[in-house]
Amino acid sequence: MATPITLSMEGTFINWLKNVGDTVKAGDVVAEVESDKATIEIEAPAAGVLAAQDAHPGDSLREGAVIGQIGEATAEPAPAAPAPKAEPAPALAAAPAPKRANGAPPAAPMPEVRVKASPLARRIAEEKGIDLRQVAGSGPGGRITKEDVEGFTPPPAPLAVPSPTVVTVPGRRMPEGPDVEIIELNTMRKRIAAGTMESNQTIPTFFVTVESDVAALLALRKQLNDSLPEGATKISVNDLIVKAVALTLRRFPNLNSHYYGDKLARHLRVNIGIAVAVPQGGVIYVVAKDADKLSLGALAELNQAMIARARDGKIKPDDISGATFSISNLGPYDVEHFTAIINPPEAGVLAVGSARTVPVVKEGGTLGVGQRMRVTLSVDHRVSDGAEGAEFLQAFRQLIENPMRLLV
Repeated sequence: MATPITLSMEGTFINWLKNVGDTVKAGDVVAEVESDKATIEIEAPAAGVLAAQDAHPGDSLREGAVIGQIGEATAEPAPAAPAPKAEPAPALAAAPAPKRANGAPPAAPMPEVRVKASPLARRIAEEKGIDLRQVAGSGPGGRITKEDVEGFTPPPAPLAVPSPTVVTVPGRRMPEGPDVEIIELNTMRKRIAAGTMESNQTIPTFFVTVESDVAALLALRKQLNDSLPEGATKISVNDLIVKAVALTLRRFPNLNSHYYGDKLARHLRVNIGIAVAVPQGGVIYVVAKDADKLSLGALAELNQAMIARARDGKIKPDDISGATFSISNLGPYDVEHFTAIINPPEAGVLAVGSARTVPVVKEGGTLGVGQRMRVTLSVDHRVSDGAEGAEFLQAFRQLIENPMRLLV
């Protein structure tokens, strides 16, 4: 019985990494699909033999589309006895090839070219404008790797003929000349542009900012990491923030909703989207599912693995699907404060700044030194109001300033 290979997102089919008849194990990467967020590696859902390829490069596919079939592996039949030699049949005269209108025979059809390359290699090639068909692959089966693309030297290009100035926006003309370098936007940047424009133009957003004392949070993180065995995954500040946001959303389920016109879909699971900056530019949101229920150790391992796959261009469909609320953390970049753009149809996103050592006024009016962090909540006003946003941040701050509650 065949097992279908089904997509869990919309996207454009890129290529097959296995051929019909190839033996595969469950979890083997068999194809690549480009979604609106990144290039996704499609895994075999079961062990067996790739029995059918129902999608082709360039196909636009919907969520739930079946792109191929995995059949059961069968034992190879014993070699058959050689058949007796048959007398050669008399050769037939070849029929003349049909001629085109100009009298020349028709040209042979060009074979379809399928280039095997890793998602990261494809992205780098797109960034650098490299035609992958010109690159020799050093990976398994001739697959093109990141190193192949980075080490590729393209042949000298012919002199370009100046083209007319392109009008990109009504009334605005593209500049030209030796003082300007024109750069084509890659697919991810185009999609980020479209998504952020949709968010800004269609979502009435309000913003609420609070500052938290993070001295106890940072001390707890150090204590937890110091107690871990050698080689264990360390807990990051972002892991603690993800956990605090997830627990806060339990108390404010309205902000764990998605907006659909005259209805809200209130999610019963808390799945936190985490913004990850990728090396080639752009942002991917990986999703920590059931973040409110996971222990900090399990959450740290999950987040680290997904973030590594995102930066290596090897994300899985499950890594980027199902977010109910998102976080964007620019703390590692020494950013004091910023606002983040909501990912539709989510109702909110939390922008996290750096934990900073600053002068503070303590009880009794004495001046001292403290560790503070500012966060800003962006909220869809169609779903919630300012009072609820402020109460959400008060509850979040209570967890941050009393971090032992994150361990319960």
